Amino acid sequence: SGINAEYGVYEPNCGLRNVVTSWGHDEYMYQVVRRNNILLPEEGQYMIRFHSLYPWHHHGDYDHLCDDRDREMLPWVQQFSSFDLYSKSERVPDIPSIKPYYESLVEQFCPGTLLW
Repeated sequence: SGINAEYGVYEPNCGLRNVVTSWGHDEYMYQVVRRNNILLPEEGQYMIRFHSLYPWHHHGDYDHLCDDRDREMLPWVQQFSSFDLYSKSERVPDIPSIKPYYESLVEQFCPGTLLW
């Protein structure tokens, strides 16, 4: 029993949103999205929040803590991971040519001043 038990301090199927994990860029950006009411569907929010939790979305770890919603969102996080790790290019993008596109996305989905 206790912290070294299978579930540690958690209840079975408590949901990943109730599990304390390390605070990194994933959780930070998720909190920015949430606190600013950014127009991003739940699938996108899961991708942001859990894309670095590789043991979960690549190896099936922590399933005993997942609830049904986590399992429904898992394919979205897995799909996003293909654009994350090992997907970078050594070629530096032409910032002036792509900047207007990304600025329009920010304006569309994150209008106004963001709280960081």
